[in-house]
Amino acid sequence: MPETAAVEPSQATSACLQWHVLWTRSNYEQLVCDQLAAKGFDLFLPKIEAWSRRGGFKHRATVPMFSGYVFVHHAMDKAGYIELCKTTGLVRVLGERWDRLAVVPDSEIEAIQGVLRAGLPILPYPYLREGQRVRITRGPMADVEGILVRSKPQKGLLIVSVDMLRRSIAVEVDCTLVAAA
Repeated sequence: MPETAAVEPSQATSACLQWHVLWTRSNYEQLVCDQLAAKGFDLFLPKIEAWSRRGGFKHRATVPMFSGYVFVHHAMDKAGYIELCKTTGLVRVLGERWDRLAVVPDSEIEAIQGVLRAGLPILPYPYLREGQRVRITRGPMADVEGILVRSKPQKGLLIVSVDMLRRSIAVEVDCTLVAAA
């Protein structure tokens, strides 16, 4: 009988790690994130600065980038799925059922993380399917890919999308740092 190489459990688990989307009740994103982080889940709740009106005054507030959604990076099994479903404020995990969950590509999550690391102003933007796909060649957002939709002589608007959520964000970029992807 031929010998087979044993796979370490950590290697098998890391190979199956995927980004899934948790749909939360309105304004429950942080609560869901806190509960699941306490249980050891790897979560990503991107946030942006936005204007808010409270008590008749406008002020800046930190809000979820994609309201109603939290990303979880997990090798999903039935036990993990059940543990997620016990979370207060969670509506559901996106997908057909526990063994057929929708997956967000790593590249989309990495693009959002790259935009956040750059520290540039971010604004919500309508989801786009068409347009020129570009990659930032250098600077704080080097290797971030998105869609360039508006171009002035030196400025453009880079759109980074999460296809599954049909949501996008926009960040202004220097067009001299952009190359076709």
